[in-house]
Amino acid sequence: MSGRLIAVVGPSGVGKDTVMAALARACPGLDRVRRVITRSQEAGGEDFEGVDEAEFARRRAAGAFALSWRAHGMCYGIPASVGARLSAGEDLLVNLSRSALPAARRQFPRFIVLHLTAPRAVLSERLAARGRESGAEIRGRLERAEEPLPDDIGPVIEVSNDGPLEETVEKIRARLYPEKV
Repeated sequence: MSGRLIAVVGPSGVGKDTVMAALARACPGLDRVRRVITRSQEAGGEDFEGVDEAEFARRRAAGAFALSWRAHGMCYGIPASVGARLSAGEDLLVNLSRSALPAARRQFPRFIVLHLTAPRAVLSERLAARGRESGAEIRGRLERAEEPLPDDIGPVIEVSNDGPLEETVEKIRARLYPEKV
């Protein structure tokens, strides 16, 4: 059977990358997809491949991406190799933008959305602690956090990431792999 593409979505500061790394460690056979992004490799954060706009456009034209989209002034791409990995039975985690969910749902037959949430106060504290945004930018991110997910995107697992990481991972594992609980 083919693997599942598990799209991890949620507001800035919810801990998507931290949860994805912990899930990959806790679940044998579950791996993360490394995105290609038009931002500097030195920007930090997640593990990604940074390219410039021209290189991204060249790769997209050559069919190097299974899925690509634009958000926050940058281009994001999911390598075409994801298709072979899913066909081989791998379950894959990928950080997706809400705007990319409908296209991903159409493209990948076994598609699941993992929607991470946290109370506004928790998000605000985390965003301030990372020190990358101004107060106005944080307020903007918090307002976007309340936007609903698009309709008709398939199964959605919603989990609050407002407590210990281990608890969040266990909640998700139980929902993704109920036969192993």
